[in-house]
Amino acid sequence: EVEAYAGTAGDPASHAHRGRTPRNAVMFGPAGHAYVYFTYGMHWCMNVVTGPDGEAAAVLLRAAEVVDGIEVARARRPPYAGTSTWRAARRGSAATLGIDRSAYGLDLLGDGPVRLRPAVAPVPEAAISAGPRVGVTGAHDVPWRFWITGDPTVSSYRRHVPRRRG
Repeated sequence: EVEAYAGTAGDPASHAHRGRTPRNAVMFGPAGHAYVYFTYGMHWCMNVVTGPDGEAAAVLLRAAEVVDGIEVARARRPPYAGTSTWRAARRGSAATLGIDRSAYGLDLLGDGPVRLRPAVAPVPEAAISAGPRVGVTGAHDVPWRFWITGDPTVSSYRRHVPRRRG
């Protein structure tokens, strides 16, 4: 499961919407690098930079299936309180994979500790679903979230609800 973000090109949900900052600089290219950030004071998130050099664009990795090293992954991400299966805890792939700030800017196409590999088998286009991104305040109805239909690691959709003051 992934979500796409278009940078400064009219996507207010993107961290690069207002331009380059020290936090989002890697989003401006080159493609194939990791944009890692900490959110809500508790979660590491990893994006893969996808746009041409100089233009911010990235794809957030929302969920994944652990195919090797499952005991290490379980130790990194124990079940959430109140859940009966570890499946619910696989959502949030950065924590499960041991990703933190040290992965910021890594070349994911090289021989580093975190790298992208081609899929073992391509997913048929008919098996891919699309819908709105999860928990964003701006452009919340943009259907740039993609997942394999019926996959048990997919996040449940939660539309962002603004906090009320007072």
